[in-house]
Amino acid sequence: MQEQMAVKQAAPAALRPDAAASRTVYVRASDPEALLAGPGVEDAIRAGLDGCDASEEPAGLAQLRQDAASWAAGETSRHRTLFAEAGTEDARRVLVRRAALGCAPLALISGAWLQWLSAPGNADEHAILRILRLYASDVGVGHPGISRGNAYTALLRTLRLADRATPAGRLGGERSVNDAAFHFPGLLLAMSRRPDAFTPEILGADLCLRTVGLLPALAALRELFPESADWAAIDPGAARQPDEPSGAALCRAAVDELAAALEDGERRIARGFCWALTELRHATDDLYAGLVAALDPAYEMAELMRLRAREGAVYHQSFVLQDRPLSAWLTEARTDPGPLLRVLAASRLVRPGKPETSPLVNGLVGESGPMFRVFAEEDLAVIRRWISALPAAADATGPAAGAAPSPSRAVPARILQDPAGQGTAPADLREAYHLLQGRSGTPALRRFAEAYVRGWLARSRYGIEHSEHPLPEAWQPQTLRAWLADQHDRHSAEFEGTSRAPLPSREALIDSTVQLAPLTLIDGSWLQGFTDYDHASSEIGFSLFETYWDELGNGEPRLNHPLIYREVLAEMDVVLPPTGSAAFARWPGFEDRSFELPVYWLSVGRFPRTFMPEVLGLNLAMELSGVGGSYRRARLALKEYGFSTRFVDIHNVIDNVATGHSAWAADAIDAYMATLSASHGNGARTRAWERVRTGYRSLNPPSGYLARRASRRVWRTVRAR
Repeated sequence: MQEQMAVKQAAPAALRPDAAASRTVYVRASDPEALLAGPGVEDAIRAGLDGCDASEEPAGLAQLRQDAASWAAGETSRHRTLFAEAGTEDARRVLVRRAALGCAPLALISGAWLQWLSAPGNADEHAILRILRLYASDVGVGHPGISRGNAYTALLRTLRLADRATPAGRLGGERSVNDAAFHFPGLLLAMSRRPDAFTPEILGADLCLRTVGLLPALAALRELFPESADWAAIDPGAARQPDEPSGAALCRAAVDELAAALEDGERRIARGFCWALTELRHATDDLYAGLVAALDPAYEMAELMRLRAREGAVYHQSFVLQDRPLSAWLTEARTDPGPLLRVLAASRLVRPGKPETSPLVNGLVGESGPMFRVFAEEDLAVIRRWISALPAAADATGPAAGAAPSPSRAVPARILQDPAGQGTAPADLREAYHLLQGRSGTPALRRFAEAYVRGWLARSRYGIEHSEHPLPEAWQPQTLRAWLADQHDRHSAEFEGTSRAPLPSREALIDSTVQLAPLTLIDGSWLQGFTDYDHASSEIGFSLFETYWDELGNGEPRLNHPLIYREVLAEMDVVLPPTGSAAFARWPGFEDRSFELPVYWLSVGRFPRTFMPEVLGLNLAMELSGVGGSYRRARLALKEYGFSTRFVDIHNVIDNVATGHSAWAADAIDAYMATLSASHGNGARTRAWERVRTGYRSLNPPSGYLARRASRRVWRTVRAR
């Protein structure tokens, strides 16, 4: 234990003002609508990457992987020894709790750094499809609540810690987790919100994490609780199921694809790997030092007093310890709890070595005591353990504060700057279409997108009571599926009635196919917000992410809908620039009106939380729109002129109303409405349903003068605000 005692003297303080920015970055970047667009944000993130301890030119990926695996093995052994030599069962419980919470900031978001790497503008690129397949495995595509982060939540629940650490956003307020634990995952999340600048580095960091596998402290925990968690899901390098590729294998395939696609791809991937390994070393050393220090009961007691001193100092002005009000001792304890521990140990509140008779943890906190429910049971356990150990630690001074974090590991404050008022709004729909295809953007672009959505929805609400084939006026459980079947029957009947009508000319068919390209080549873009980690595995959002995953071909280029559509265009001798390029948006063969609906899709997809009811309604309208009717009609026209019918055939199948996208869309609405009806009352349910109905109509809103005037009025109001 000599090494452990030496480490204890350098144990980090529980709260460091200069490290608190890491916690704030973590919380802010967890927001699915986060906008990290202040001046110099990219430079600030790169400053974090510059903390890599390796040389300016990192080693090759093969050597880096070997180094990471070797380091992980050594650290796992060190943590195993620490757990084995903990001594008492109480000490082991302390280590378990602190290790589980200390690893939580990273483990609860395992894979989340990949959440924005796919975007409408790159959704047909092979490397991005490889990354999307990897991410789909992480979130457990097709099923709710089984992401790798969910698996870690289950472990925390077993350890009775889930209420303190989940969801990830709440963890940011858990003061018992050291600020330093948020540094690495906070930067990873920040990078995930700027994928246009950091995709290779993010993938390199991901490869490092999957090479390491379980964090060393978690590898030690697995031996103590082998049956208490789905460890294969928690381990990012492992396979989720026996017949699936491992996370490490999927990542290596994505790395190979991206390295081949980018001129300096391998160098940047290696830099990201090197940075991640450096950060893991720092984080693991910090956690280990904290674990060793926590074996001293005075350390945890000092930490508890520091955490609770601010609120406690408001009271206790009349309770005196050694001729000084307790409130004054508590005020001092916010930065130095040692003096308070010394006077407590010598006071009548504590009987050293005898917690069972000490008033501090008995009468004072009992049902009739003045401090009833002030301390949680876990806090009381810390105090009892400290009192029990007092004869062996009579000075009760607590641990050393430790050194401040190195400058290379301090989160740059520029990441947290308020970005208000920056950037220029798009000049027209074509520019907006181009700019909105990436995940990043300026505050001006965000304001444009929100104003466009609100204006479009105002137009969609206009005269909704007179619209043709609307959603039912009121929502009732288990009725949407029946309504869906009725609409499918109507589509079929309409098709039968027009099946013998003259087909469009070849020229007209080609022109309509071309004009639909700005829309069809961003297939699924209204759902891009549901790639966000928490949404992608939620009860409401999991099927929307699976729909998005299907639209992009489940990671397979041969099934990717934009690529399939381009094959049809090529048969028509139409070759377009890359969808995400400015040249595509300015291509002269497109009419301006062909960008109206696509810009709405791209805009609303940026606000999965703000416009969730509308997105749910739009998704149902989109998935139902062609099934049984217009897809069959389009098939006749394409076949007539010898063009491939694969695009319409595949949509007519996967969008079906029994087990396909249309059915999933209805189920997602039912899940959302059921949640509201259970917790918010009928008024909230009625308002939400009206928003769903508006979203449903927004696929094809009215085009009359009065409807457009309503849209312009809202547009101007939102832009001015």
